[in-house]
Amino acid sequence: MPDADATMSALSSAESDFLADTDELVSLYDESFHLVDCSATHRRTYSVDSLVEATLWHIYPELLAPGPKSAVEFVAASGLPRTVEIADIATGNRRTLIIFRSARGIGVSESDRSSTCRETSSQSESDRALLLHQATHDVLTGLPNRRQFSDQLRSALPVPGGARLALMQIDLDDFKPVNDTLGHGAGDVVLKMAAERIRSVLGDREVAYRLAGDEFAVIQWRSDQPREAERLADALVNAFKAPFAVDGITVFVGASVGIAVAPADGNEVEQLMKAADIALYAAKKDGRRRARTFTRSMLIVLEQREMLRRSLRTALRDGQFFIEYQPLAKTSSSSIVGFEALLRWRHPLVGDIPPNVFIPMAEADGLMSEIGQWLLERACRTAMTWPLHFTLAVNLSPAEFLHEGLTDRVAQTLDLVGIRADRLELEITESVLLERTINNLDTLNTLNLLGVQISLDDFGTYYSSLSYLKNFPFDTIKIDQYFIKDLERDEKSQTIVRSIIGLAHGLGMHVTAEGVETKAQAEWLQKEGCDRLQGFHLGFPMPAEAIGEFLGRTAAVPFAH
Repeated sequence: MPDADATMSALSSAESDFLADTDELVSLYDESFHLVDCSATHRRTYSVDSLVEATLWHIYPELLAPGPKSAVEFVAASGLPRTVEIADIATGNRRTLIIFRSARGIGVSESDRSSTCRETSSQSESDRALLLHQATHDVLTGLPNRRQFSDQLRSALPVPGGARLALMQIDLDDFKPVNDTLGHGAGDVVLKMAAERIRSVLGDREVAYRLAGDEFAVIQWRSDQPREAERLADALVNAFKAPFAVDGITVFVGASVGIAVAPADGNEVEQLMKAADIALYAAKKDGRRRARTFTRSMLIVLEQREMLRRSLRTALRDGQFFIEYQPLAKTSSSSIVGFEALLRWRHPLVGDIPPNVFIPMAEADGLMSEIGQWLLERACRTAMTWPLHFTLAVNLSPAEFLHEGLTDRVAQTLDLVGIRADRLELEITESVLLERTINNLDTLNTLNLLGVQISLDDFGTYYSSLSYLKNFPFDTIKIDQYFIKDLERDEKSQTIVRSIIGLAHGLGMHVTAEGVETKAQAEWLQKEGCDRLQGFHLGFPMPAEAIGEFLGRTAAVPFAH
């Protein structure tokens, strides 16, 4: 017969693991009914800041009403676990508790949050196994949890000579919108179905884990690597191509997979996980819903990216940013009427860095507001040297637009430089307007009151366009170059562009077409009544000092000829 103290100790350890891992409302009490441990959810729900002095009666005073009850009854009663219904003293709502035996004394679980608690006694091997299972498995999906994943990976590494182990990091694509639009209940349903899809493609010597949120992992023991891992990863990606049905609503959630193989990519836990994370990042960057296998070049690219991020913090101080100006032409008169200011970065070692690379970095690091302010002031000072009727267009990044104090900074810049407000045109993309609707409209209205022109950039590439056109009177709509590039031969593009021009004019707004690269495109847009054109056909981006010479040339040769 096993030693009772040893069994109690083992159970106590298992219970501690379970409490650390579970999301349920569970608490354990000693023989005097003092709280000795509880789950993190229980601690938050009941504001248990200290375990010292807390008792069963402090946490569940309802057990004493309407008549006296003693926890001794629960401990002494046969047939535990026992279900007890209580009425919440504050709200009157009824709740159900499950009272069960524990190695600590007695345990309590709120059954509406936990259906996994059972009677645990030092003599019950089956219940001990159940408790251990709960400590090592995810409650929602039933997959092994992060704790078991970490334990198994540590025990498997380093792999012995000749062996091969593949680690796959899996991240769900477009899962957040499910939670945001349909609620966390729907998100839980999708996570359960996602776990089933992952299970469905696994073979022997392949184990899936849920790490956290929408993050999963698979450990695979095969000798033919990375081929076998890539085969499985492709199967995982394909398993998510079919939509999910949640309460009659169809949602599309994909999967991106990063693969790393031991020992080639690392024979220690941290090394292998880093390699898999880098491969997952590459899969996301390459368009998501795909698998990528770690290569050393990925690490080099990531290291270069991190180097750029560090350099970005000193780029403004060291004068590495500069501005180029791309002309805007009035269609009816074939004349230049302004320029758009385009931010550029020339790194002293790497050279010119594309804006679509460094601007997301600046936004993520909280630097875009400072950089944007520099751009706005410098461009306004340059515009003061142009003819007085020329306009200046400046892009506002989403992070900059959502930053508090934007309108004050714009007003201060106008006053400082002395430029007329109606010469400044601030361009925002539709993606900016997808969040914080009321605040966004307040910002737009304040800028409008200052007299600044507001342009809606990249029109047609998102789905919120019409609602925002109704709610805010933009001065200009810029048609995205996606619709312009095939304009000469694609009837669908012609129909869309013609409709946008008609819609904008019907709402009293001007239209600018960007990405105009050919004479035929310019002539078609001129015929359809587009107000302004921008693109390589009109002129390439240029430094401020080249603008005078450019204006002299274009005055002699109108753009449409």
